[in-house]
Amino acid sequence: MIKLFRNILLLNIIIFIFGCSYEPIFIKKNYNFSIEKIVFIGDKSINSIIKRQIDNRLKKNLQKKYYLTINSTKEKNIISKDSKGDPSQFEIIISTKYSVYKKNNENNLLFEKSIIKKNIYNSISDKFKLEKSEDIVIENLSEKIADDITLSIANINDN
Repeated sequence: MIKLFRNILLLNIIIFIFGCSYEPIFIKKNYNFSIEKIVFIGDKSINSIIKRQIDNRLKKNLQKKYYLTINSTKEKNIISKDSKGDPSQFEIIISTKYSVYKKNNENNLLFEKSIIKKNIYNSISDKFKLEKSEDIVIENLSEKIADDITLSIANINDN
C-alpha cells in the first residue's frame, strides 16, 4: 500500500513539473539590444559574475547597441556577536552603480542607476564552509544585479 501511494505521488509530481511548462524568465528571452562594450570598475569577482550573466543572455551585433560602465563594491559587516564576542551573523552588501550610454562616449548618457543588494547569514565555525557560503551569497546577489541591469536596459525607449 505504501509503495502504491509513493508511486502515485511520484507520478503526480512528475506530471506537475513537466505539465506546468515552466521556463526560466531570462534564459529564452530575446532582447532587441546588445551590449557593445562594458567598462568595469571596483570588485573584480562581482564584475566577472555580472559580465558572465550579461554575456550569456544577450546576442551580439543587434541594431540597438549600448555601452555600459559598471562600478561595484562589496561590504561585509558583523551584525551580531555571541557571548564570547565572536561574530554570529554577517551581512554582505553589494552596491553597483551603472551608466548606460548610446554611443561610446560620455555625451550620450541615457541613464545612471544604483542597485544595492543585501543578505544576512549566520556564521559557521568551519572557516572553509563559511567562505564557500559567502561566495554563494555573493554570486546570487551579483546574478540578481545582472538581472536588474538587463531589465532596465530592455525598458529603455530611445526611439
